[in-house]
Amino acid sequence: MSTTQSERLRELLEPLVGSQGLDLEEIAVDSVGRKRVLRVVVDSDTGADLDRIADVSRALSAKLDETDAMGPGEYTLEVGTPGAERLLTEHRHYTRATGRLVRFRLADGDELVARILTVDDEGVDVEVPGVKGRKPTARRLSFGDIAKARVQVEFGRKDKKDASEEEEA
Repeated sequence: MSTTQSERLRELLEPLVGSQGLDLEEIAVDSVGRKRVLRVVVDSDTGADLDRIADVSRALSAKLDETDAMGPGEYTLEVGTPGAERLLTEHRHYTRATGRLVRFRLADGDELVARILTVDDEGVDVEVPGVKGRKPTARRLSFGDIAKARVQVEFGRKDKKDASEEEEA
């Protein structure tokens, strides 16, 4: 897909996604055999449930049908959310990941796994889990220090709310 087509698709679809209260995170056109697949990734601060995904999918499909943005030939439209292990590339991604465990690759080559506590315009405050009985430590990362960041899937994590409810019981 040429940059021109990608930009044209983004210009066409972004206002429509925004009107649904969502952010357009990613657009990709892939060839699968003889068919093409247009993958659109959307998200919002409150997440995107199946009803919102279906609504935006119908709106995008109608818009694409009335234009020639995808060119001639068949294609499949897939609309979804970023997924559990999303890559954090925008300020809003870090904000949405507050409270989540994230694997950071730092600009100096080091790696760090930490929980995002707060986010501001300059960077993130994180809590690095303690190892072998040690207490967690706080650390500040500026966005310039972060080369790559990806949310980690946590199995069996108890939220603070869940833990406090169990203590009361």
